[in-house]
Amino acid sequence: MSDGQWWFCLKHMRVEPEQGCPNKDRLGPYATEQEAAGALQRAAERNKAWDEADADED
Repeated sequence: MSDGQWWFCLKHMRVEPEQGCPNKDRLGPYATEQEAAGALQRAAERNKAWDEADADED
């Protein structure tokens, strides 16, 4: 496919090349298709870390 940027589409729940859905519906860009495929997991891990950091501040 493309050697350009990759995105994870939140509307269709799949990886897309640069030419895809509007950016408002996507996470990215990512350098590889594999990185884009892990976007939801990466976001969940970051959210958990931020929640734990907020709890530590309380």
